[in-house]
Amino acid sequence: MDSVVPVAMASVVIGALMAVVFFGKYLRKRTSEVHSMAKAEPQEDPIRIPKSNPKKNHPKSHHATSTDKNQNKQRHHPLDLNTLKGHGDSVNAICFSSDGKSLATACGDGVIRVFKLDDASSKSFKFLRINLAAGGHPSAVSFADDDASSIVVACNTMSGSSLYMYGEEKQKEQHHSKLPLPSIKWERHNIHDKKAVLTISGASSTYGTGDGSAVIASCSEGTDIILWHGKTGKNLGHVDTNQLKNHMAAVSPNGRFLAAAAFTADVKVWEIVYLKDGSVKEVSRVMQLKGHKSAVTWLCFSPNSDKIITASKDGSIRLWNINVRYHMDEDPKTLKVFPIPLCDAGGNPLHYDRLSLCPEGKILAATHGSTLQWLCAETGSVIDTAEKAHEGDITCISWAPKAIKVGEREAQVLATAGVDKKVKLWEAPKLQSV
Repeated sequence: MDSVVPVAMASVVIGALMAVVFFGKYLRKRTSEVHSMAKAEPQEDPIRIPKSNPKKNHPKSHHATSTDKNQNKQRHHPLDLNTLKGHGDSVNAICFSSDGKSLATACGDGVIRVFKLDDASSKSFKFLRINLAAGGHPSAVSFADDDASSIVVACNTMSGSSLYMYGEEKQKEQHHSKLPLPSIKWERHNIHDKKAVLTISGASSTYGTGDGSAVIASCSEGTDIILWHGKTGKNLGHVDTNQLKNHMAAVSPNGRFLAAAAFTADVKVWEIVYLKDGSVKEVSRVMQLKGHKSAVTWLCFSPNSDKIITASKDGSIRLWNINVRYHMDEDPKTLKVFPIPLCDAGGNPLHYDRLSLCPEGKILAATHGSTLQWLCAETGSVIDTAEKAHEGDITCISWAPKAIKVGEREAQVLATAGVDKKVKLWEAPKLQSV
């Protein structure tokens, strides 16, 4: 009996030890799981933070955006009046109507827009929208009359270049608040074989016996230039620059002269001769501007049509008097030569891509890349500069022929267009600042 008791006691002790070991392992396992779960919880925070952070940081992000906008406003040039937005691609050409109250734009998105500029400081503008045929790429635009009711568009396609004249239908009184819809009045196809149209330039034929109708010159990328009657689309004459290729051409404001820059140092000038009935008799070459040492990049006429300003890759601007007796072999005269006040980082002179002289003939606007400058036409000195006038290259510039309303006042306004899909309006600087 005595021997049974120790055996029983030993069994109990062994059983207790086994229970302790078993429950010890169980408790360690549960503790380990609890610790594992406790360690896993912090790993969930980075996954949730990106989802919650935008909401939490949204006010900060909005504040940063507002700050950027304020900084952009501060960086805006003081002459920057307004921006015409809504273009879907690069704006290739612009043109003011003769009264300055309409501005036509030719955009790479295949749309011509004619903005009504009742007030250049307005927050929004009414505009006519002209959708070109699919595949057409508008390269140039010009008004075909004085009341801005018709417009000529140059369009380039794979098969060649075409001209379209769009005219507005007469507006009825009950629809006075709506802009009339344009329709095609005439069209001419393959006008320069398969070569693209680079520029078109129009003016009213007011010189001599001209009848006041619009004459429009289309300049191809080849060597030919064609003169057209704006209202009828009649071919009035054809000239050949006989040079490597054209760069641009312009008709003088009074419709008397046609001048072309063609990647050479010389500029050729033709006279548009009118008959007594006002029709065009011929287009004859009358003079050549010689003096630049490198290719002429752009030219523009003075408002009275008796002078031409040229810019060249030789780093200079020249003012020419073309009001000479060329019938008696009198040559045009160089009145002034100005150095182009632009240099690259290495100090090398740059050239101007575009020129436009204001209606008063006192301020010359010029561009290189995205830089816009205003120069005194009398001295060639810089009045003001906008180094990044556009977010990319400036494609065209044009002065409004007359002063435009800007709030409670009127001002001379320059329009610029660029590859950034924008058209900007700029006020003319004060000459007193020179």
